[in-house]
Amino acid sequence: MIYQENRSLSNLSIISALLIVSCSQNIRKAASVEPKEHNLRTSVIHLSNSEAKQIGNRIWKNECGGTLEGLTSWNKGEYFASLGIGHFIWYHKVQKGPFEESFPKLIQFIASKGMRVPEIARKADCPWNSRAEFIESKNSPQMNQLRQFLHRTIPLQTSFILTRLEQALPKMLIQVPINNQEKIKRNFYTLLNSSQGKYALMDYVNFKGEGTNKKERYKGKGWGMLQVLQKMQGKPSVTQATLEFAKAADHVLTQRVNNAPKDETKWLRGWRNRLKTYY
Repeated sequence: MIYQENRSLSNLSIISALLIVSCSQNIRKAASVEPKEHNLRTSVIHLSNSEAKQIGNRIWKNECGGTLEGLTSWNKGEYFASLGIGHFIWYHKVQKGPFEESFPKLIQFIASKGMRVPEIARKADCPWNSRAEFIESKNSPQMNQLRQFLHRTIPLQTSFILTRLEQALPKMLIQVPINNQEKIKRNFYTLLNSSQGKYALMDYVNFKGEGTNKKERYKGKGWGMLQVLQKMQGKPSVTQATLEFAKAADHVLTQRVNNAPKDETKWLRGWRNRLKTYY
């Protein structure tokens, strides 16, 4: 699959080549993003088996505490289920929301790799219409089947998150003026030059998105990966990049809390603890 930046936005082009070879137990390769530009060296995303396993487990721990039960969650105060290692959102038919619904896309991705998907996961909408219904069903055969399926497919869920990261750069660049694009690309590719940087990018894009969704704004300010890459200071080296990324993320998430229409202070401590795992 090839992604090419709109030529009207820039005289430069970005070619993203994506190749993913996955199975239910291993990710042998995970894709590449290659910029072809006059003033930016080539950088490629590669995940080894050990990196893929480590990153998948770290995201699972961040979102689910690394527990089997955490793979099927519905957080208190929310109106949607959060499933899998990335707590992918699944809306029920009664109420949708502004945040990107990612669980159906995950299921399509897994099915495209030849994995058999339980009937409960193939439904267009989450079959539980409230947190109370969800909690009441937590030990039901359907829920146990879903949980076991999500546990078996952790490598594919990691691959799905990587795919989202690889597709993110062109989406982000379209959102910024040409004279700001170089900073975004430089910070993005600098982070990709270390295992820790790959983890930080993959975790954050799953955690708070690309930052390109106009609905995900408070007072016009976003909190996704784009906003973090823009906020990073200076030209950090590979060894400094994850710390600078975490500091920038702390700024945009604090700004989100300050701009939120309802009090979100309770989330900030946990978010900051998560950012500490980036460096």
